[in-house]
Amino acid sequence: MPDFSTLSIQPDQGNPRVARLLLNRPERLNAINEETPREIRAAVEWANAEPSIHVIVVEGAGKGFSGGYDLSIFGEGDIDHPCQQERTPWDPMVDYAYMKRNTEDFMSLWRSAKPTIAKVHGAAVAGGSDIALCCDLLVMAEDARIGYMPTRVWGCPTTAMWTYRLGPTRAKQMMFTGNVIDGRTAAAWGLANDAVPQSELETATMALASRIASVPSSHLAMHKMVVNQVMLAMGLEQSQQMATVFDGITRHNPEGVWFRRHAQEHGFKSAVQWRDSGQPIPEGDEARALIREMDARRQP
Repeated sequence: MPDFSTLSIQPDQGNPRVARLLLNRPERLNAINEETPREIRAAVEWANAEPSIHVIVVEGAGKGFSGGYDLSIFGEGDIDHPCQQERTPWDPMVDYAYMKRNTEDFMSLWRSAKPTIAKVHGAAVAGGSDIALCCDLLVMAEDARIGYMPTRVWGCPTTAMWTYRLGPTRAKQMMFTGNVIDGRTAAAWGLANDAVPQSELETATMALASRIASVPSSHLAMHKMVVNQVMLAMGLEQSQQMATVFDGITRHNPEGVWFRRHAQEHGFKSAVQWRDSGQPIPEGDEARALIREMDARRQP
């Protein structure tokens, strides 16, 4: 089996035609760090190279699927990253190249010739929802939560999957509010294929995976290619290009820098609480003034 630092993958003990890809940073709610996107791609490539594997189930260890990007690294920390440049002028193309690579790594689940199923309990939010929605199918616990709260400030979902999975009206509702929905709502909206009590999530997911795994892998690959081609013809790649550029802008405009400064000064939990509370987010000149005040306090 391949050895990874943020996840594991291996054949299911009961059905070796099913690979189990486990996001495995439970102490951080399986938050995405620098290694996670690369390791997802490598795990998918491993499964696609194994002739016996027909289906990949993606799940999270511990309390949930994934809480998104690790803000203790990308939001709260003082060290510049390619996707958060503040000590030198922001280079949009460096930012774009970094985030587009992450998007392409997540999209390995979508491109995989072997069908992929996201098994979601707890939270699949922010970047964690990108991972879930890049999978072909989605099975959720009824009380699980999915959404992209950073659309309120400091983020744009780079995979652009919300529109292609939900349609424009529901996608706009999710993007404009930053709300999360539970598994029941996700199933009612057609985002999830099924929502079941958490106690039944494993059984329901593996029943679906086993049913699919009994189909010849070449047939699965052809059927998936046909559906994916429809999404490509609708402009998926162009949407992702725009979304990835916009994601960088949201993190470097006045509102985005205010969010990062607030996280640096008060901790990312405080910044997230403000973002998700529904209270107005500082913008424009107000945000710039607050940034100046926080920067002055940060001076040695």
